[in-house]
Amino acid sequence: MAKHEYSYYPGCSSQKGASSSNLEKSVETLCEELDIKLNPIPDWNCCGASIGYAGGGELPRMTLSARNLALSEKHHPDQDVVATCAACWLNTREVQERLNHNPALKAETNIALQSVKLEYKGNKKVRHMVEVLIEDIGYDVLGSKVKKPLEGLKIAGYVGCQTNRPFGIDGESFENPMYLDKMVETLGAEALTKYDKKVACCSGALMFSEPEKGQALVKDIIESAYDSGANMIVTPCPLCQANVEIYQDDINARYKTKFDMPVMYYSQLMDVAFGRSALDAALNGNIIQSKKLREIADK
Repeated sequence: MAKHEYSYYPGCSSQKGASSSNLEKSVETLCEELDIKLNPIPDWNCCGASIGYAGGGELPRMTLSARNLALSEKHHPDQDVVATCAACWLNTREVQERLNHNPALKAETNIALQSVKLEYKGNKKVRHMVEVLIEDIGYDVLGSKVKKPLEGLKIAGYVGCQTNRPFGIDGESFENPMYLDKMVETLGAEALTKYDKKVACCSGALMFSEPEKGQALVKDIIESAYDSGANMIVTPCPLCQANVEIYQDDINARYKTKFDMPVMYYSQLMDVAFGRSALDAALNGNIIQSKKLREIADK
């Protein structure tokens, strides 16, 4: 039996073929190293991250996440719900907060859930994977696992907005959260703590509807990383990772810049530092490769 066990909400973006499937793979490797078992919620569905804001309505959006929580309560009654995707975590936790503080909305949601023979009780704790790493594992244990220190890497820790507002990570500043910097330093790399776009928005889904505005926001995020001396951006958010990495060619064409900045997940860094291979860390899933990180992985 694993030392730490959780009810796992994978979310749509982590599935094979999705832009963040390398997050799923690298977290899987990370869990092997840290004796963590993630038990997927059976028959889980989309968290409704976008439909509620695109005219889907409040109750359908609430019910989507409430169904996942009800399934977790049914199948994994004694386990916290854990998500690796920032949007999934934010939406699921928001629904939990709203339903638990609004008996009328909770009752209405449960009427909808009756059609699938489920009931939302609201007795689960909803957590992001980084919360598990910080609160249940701890920096000391993470540091003790390091076999290949990430020396020579200068990293801009890009937290983004979804893991930071409105809930945030317990004990962290909303304006200047330090957990990602602490993780980076624990792994032997240099954290650029003065990086001033740490909690800036990547534009989210605005990148699809108004790409010019989205690309302007991402340009500032990347430019600030270069100005800080970074040779890599690291993030806990799949949409942040995708927007900041994928659109660099478009931004270069639009603004005549020459961006070529790797954008990695914290879990990929940990895998390499813990001695796992480039394949285990899913480095091949990134469009822009980090030569320095791959050299460390291949040692």
